[in-house]
Amino acid sequence: VQLEASGGGLVQPWGSLRLSCAAAGLTLPTNIIGWFRQAPGKERDIVAAIRPSDGSTCYADSVKGRFTISRDDAKNTVALQMNRLKAEDTAVHYCAAGPDTWRISTMSSYSYWGQGTQVTVSS
Repeated sequence: VQLEASGGGLVQPWGSLRLSCAAAGLTLPTNIIGWFRQAPGKERDIVAAIRPSDGSTCYADSVKGRFTISRDDAKNTVALQMNRLKAEDTAVHYCAAGPDTWRISTMSSYSYWGQGTQVTVSS
């Protein structure tokens, strides 16, 4: 199983980025998918996650109303649309996948991790 996260980069405050997570060897619609991020010197935290079996999602309080997680089952990808970016969103963003569970915000629920993509928000 391989997860590949892409779409990171440098963006100015209030800008937008769209991250994508592509899976090989794993059918995303049957697994939970989460986006996590880790800033220098900080722990890795949940950003957003989705549970395809019931359509439920979760978001970190800091990104609610700005970020949207979505699925493209035909392409076997999950996207994270990030709008109104702030400097505090700067971090390496990781996508992860795991077997179906209601505990989609818990890191231990995820078995597979991508390599991470850097998001830098700066003027």
